[in-house]
Order: sequence, then C-alpha cells, then structure tokens
Amino acid sequence: MTAHTELQHLQNLQSTFPLANGSRMPWLGLGVFKVPEGDAAASAVKEAIRQGYRSIDTAAIYDNETSVGAGIREALAETGIAREALFVTSKAWNADLGYEETLAAYETSLRKLELDYLDLYLIHWPVAGKYKDAWHALEKLYADGRVKAIGVSNFHVHHLEDLLQTASVAPMVDQVELHPRLQQPELRAYAAGRGIRIQAWSPLMQGGLLDDPTLTGIAQRHGKSVAQIILRWDLELGVATIPKSTRAHRIAENADVFGFSLTEEDHRLIAAMDRGERVGPDPDDFDF
Repeated sequence: MTAHTELQHLQNLQSTFPLANGSRMPWLGLGVFKVPEGDAAASAVKEAIRQGYRSIDTAAIYDNETSVGAGIREALAETGIAREALFVTSKAWNADLGYEETLAAYETSLRKLELDYLDLYLIHWPVAGKYKDAWHALEKLYADGRVKAIGVSNFHVHHLEDLLQTASVAPMVDQVELHPRLQQPELRAYAAGRGIRIQAWSPLMQGGLLDDPTLTGIAQRHGKSVAQIILRWDLELGVATIPKSTRAHRIAENADVFGFSLTEEDHRLIAAMDRGERVGPDPDDFDF
C-alpha cells in the first residue's frame, strides 16, 4: 500500500498503518523526550489519551517510564479504553545493549511501566559491536510473544544493511530525526523498499522551525499553525510522527492535522528546505 493510498484512510488519531508483521501502528503519537519523571509526564500522557492519542513513545534513558506508566493506567481507568487499544513504545539504552543485557533491560522497562508487554521495542542507538547482539535479544522477545513489534532508532542505511546480514527478523520501524531541514530521502527510500516504516522524532526541530518564513507562509495560506503544517507533511510523506508536548492546548493542536491537505507547491517549497541539519547527534558520530 502506497503512502498516497494510505492517506485515504488517514482520518483521525485512531488511524493506523500496518507494520511488516501485520501489527497496526498509529500515525501520530505523543513523545516524552525531556519530560521529567513526575506529574508532568503522567499528566501529559493522561491528557493525550483523553484527547484521543493512542501512541505513546518513551525510552529507558528518558527516566520517566514510571510516570508514563502511571499516566497510562490513570487514563485507562478514567476513559474505559482497553490497554490493547494503545501502542506503547520504549527503547533499550546504549549501556544495556548485548543479548542478556537487552533482555534484562526490557524487563526493567516493563516493570517501571507496569505493563505486561510493549507494542514496540527499539534499539535506541547503533552502538558499534553491540547492536547485533541486542537485535538477537529483540528477536527472542518477539518470537516469545513478549513484544508485538521490534525495530531500531537512529540507524542509517549502512547500519540497517549491516544488521540485516545476520537478522532473522527485519526491523519493522526505524525511528529517526526527521524534519524539513533533515528529510533523509535516501533512508526513506531504502526503508520503503524493505518494509521498514520510518517514524520521525523531533519533527518540529525542537521548536527551531516555528518561525521559519517558508513554513509560516504555508501555514497562513491554510489557516493552520507551523507545527500542524510540519506534522501534516510528515503524514503525507508516509512518515509516522511523535511530537512532544506537555501542554493540553499544544497536545490538541498537534492532533488537529486531519482536516486538510498540502498542495504540490507546498511540498515543493518544503522539499527545498532540506539542509541535512540536525539538532541531535549524527548516528555515525556519537559518544554516549
């Protein structure tokens, strides 16, 4: 199914797309990077679920899994939504990569979240010499039915090619930094040809794009915010996205991206913004 065909079914926050194994993943979710443990994280998660979000993305290194889990439980109790309706993602941190280490890290994340399973578990960064053993651990978790889907984060094409040489199961998702100034066309094309779905982290470039004149002009023409234009652009590329917010009105605004479409000219203007510019580390050059 092409991105264009999928868009015909993209109606609201409950809209999903199929991963390679048939699991359904929501197009748009809530990210909680840099949201501190405590009421802020729990309240953001609870508010998002209340507003209709079904995808929640966290990670061991964010140090907020306990609060994210609390927010999930409170929201489910309030709304009556079933756990199975949610899509919860976490990630194994670099210090925990290795076969036994990654298996243990998964159990720690489940314990903190107080969940029986995750919908998606990712290797957070491609640590040389470690990510293949970690991937075999994810494959075991998947084979044992402990996790619904498995994937990676911050993997370049050459990392994926290396991993696929020894993998029994291909990653279903690659979650990467992606926004109008870092559009990753080569990675997107490679992933599309292998059934790997791309999910964008930092889709708003940590707020660095909100005053961009090109995006401001497009937003004015559509009567939308710059954030809404960027998130809609993600979806029209066939890219899932997880904007972060802790404020109820921003959580609502980020979700209001289903009632309009960008034009070909909009896409041309945004395509011209690509500079290969990152706000996070390059996966080929990180030291943590």
